[in-house]
Amino acid sequence: MRLSQFWQRMNEQFGENYAESLARDHVIEELGSRTVHQALADGVAAKQVWRAVCEAFDLPAAVR
Repeated sequence: MRLSQFWQRMNEQFGENYAESLARDHVIEELGSRTVHQALADGVAAKQVWRAVCEAFDLPAAVR
C-alpha cells in the first residue's frame, strides 16, 4: 500500500480533520504504543499501520 492510499483511506473513514488528529495524537498499542505518525516515521509499512488502525477502531471488514 502506498502512503497516498493510506491517507486516502484514513480521510474516507474518519474525515480529513479527525484523521489528522487521530494520526497525531492517538497511541495504538498494535504499533508498539506509537501514534500513526510515529510508526510511519519509524519505517513501519503503511499497510501494517492501516491494519492496526482497522483493529484499534474496529472498522468493517469491507474497508480493511
